[in-house]
Amino acid sequence: QVQLVESGGGLVQSGGSLRLSCAASGNIFSISAMGWYRQSPGKQRELVARIITDGGSTNYADSVKGRFTISRDNAKSTLQMNDLKPEDTAVYYCNALVGPFSRNYWGQGTQVTVSS
Repeated sequence: QVQLVESGGGLVQSGGSLRLSCAASGNIFSISAMGWYRQSPGKQRELVARIITDGGSTNYADSVKGRFTISRDNAKSTLQMNDLKPEDTAVYYCNALVGPFSRNYWGQGTQVTVSS
């Protein structure tokens, strides 16, 4: 079992920055990857960024490359978001893949709103 708690969402103007944090607790040593997803009204949840525990490799959605950076320090994952755009507005969810079968765990979500 893993519990995930996000923080750091809010309202920002276009071009601004926000930092999201995700604190993991429980069986954190079984986490194989941590990531951030987002979902806006009427759209499917999409992967924004992911970092792999073994080796630290990362991958990003094309729409955020060069603007967002994901990092991880043991039980905490951070998503630094720069040059935010109105289309980045969404609820952002922390995700962890856990165990040999990559079971998904989710945080409760945090709202990010970018005004134009």
